[in-house]
Amino acid sequence: MKPQFEEKRFALRMALRLPIVVSGRSDDGAAWSEPTETDDISTLGALFQLNQKIENGDSLNIRSHRPDGVPVEVKAKVVRLSTGSYGTTRVGVAIEEPKDAWLRLFVAWIADDNVEDGRDE
Repeated sequence: MKPQFEEKRFALRMALRLPIVVSGRSDDGAAWSEPTETDDISTLGALFQLNQKIENGDSLNIRSHRPDGVPVEVKAKVVRLSTGSYGTTRVGVAIEEPKDAWLRLFVAWIADDNVEDGRDE
């Protein structure tokens, strides 16, 4: 019997608690912004928890910083929602643009993590 849902993730992914600020617009057009942190990130997206009510397909802005302090801001689309902890929603997003800025953020944090763990020697 074939599973009804096949996971089709091809991106490099790692568990990383990266501080981010997520912003968007509510149904009535009001702007909102919420600080949170990622549960994990990949070369193509991220998973995090929000208190804000959002829906699949919503566009979000995500701001963070590379380990060297360089700010990164990208646009993302909500592609997955599930129940989070303490009444939050777990949100999976796909980075839309600029994808190269997100990829540099991802690579910078991996490299920084390897150096701190002594794996760069």
